[in-house]
Parts: sequence; structure tokens; C-alpha cells
Amino acid sequence: MSESKRMDPFTGEKVEVDGVYENEAGQEEELHRGDAFPADLILGNTEWKLTEMSFDNHHEGRTDERLVPKEKDIDKQGKIDSPRRQMDRGKK
Repeated sequence: MSESKRMDPFTGEKVEVDGVYENEAGQEEELHRGDAFPADLILGNTEWKLTEMSFDNHHEGRTDERLVPKEKDIDKQGKIDSPRRQMDRGKK
């Protein structure tokens, strides 16, 4: 199905992706996979839109220190500091 024909999840459907969802009234709620989309107290049944995905791998919300190139780092060869440094995969 194309993206233009895709429908947002509706109240009562199961949540497929962990994250923060916003309903038609603009209220945000954090939902987890397997939960059912709740009804709004005023609107009743409503559509929900994913606004932010939940990731458990970065607890502080920062990039791992080992992946950031240092100013005085001698071995910058192993670090990717620009898109041109990425290795080519396959044929061009």
C-alpha cells in the first residue's frame, strides 16, 4: 500500500511500535507494543499518529563516547567523521 493511502491507527487497534503517539486533539501519550490505542475523553474514538519512537539503547540520549572522534585521537582512520569516509559496498 502506498504512503498516501495509508491510514493512521484508530482507537482500539493494537500498538505495533513503542513510542509517543499524538491524537487528533494534540494530546500525547507514550504507548508500548501490544497496548490498545485508548479513546479520548472528549472526542471518543480518534486517530493516533506516531510522533517519537522509543529507544532503550541510549539511556541519557547521547551518542556512545567510543563512536565520537576525539581531537587528539591518533587513530582517526577507524572513525567515520564524514560521509565520504564510509566504505563502498557492492557495485556503483
